[in-house]
Amino acid sequence: MKKVKKRVKISKFEKLLYTLAVFLLVVSPVSIVFSKATLAKVNFEVEKQKKEIDEQKKTNESLAMTIDELASLTKIQQVAEEQGLSYNNNNIKSVSEDN
Repeated sequence: MKKVKKRVKISKFEKLLYTLAVFLLVVSPVSIVFSKATLAKVNFEVEKQKKEIDEQKKTNESLAMTIDELASLTKIQQVAEEQGLSYNNNNIKSVSEDN
């Protein structure tokens, strides 16, 4: 008795499906790795920007404190005296806005 091998024909549609499945199996891991690398890069940039913002906030607070120190009455009197001016309370007039 001779064994008869029966050959199964694969249609063009099935070939297309198999090709598509293999393509997806190859492309999916690559795209996942690429997207995770991109996400990591974006997260790094976000953290870098947060650090720069924090540093700028500290600088702004320091400058605000310096402004308050320089605008204080004692500092103004000191600078006035250094410039040869005198502080006379009678020459100061208050201006108020009436609503």
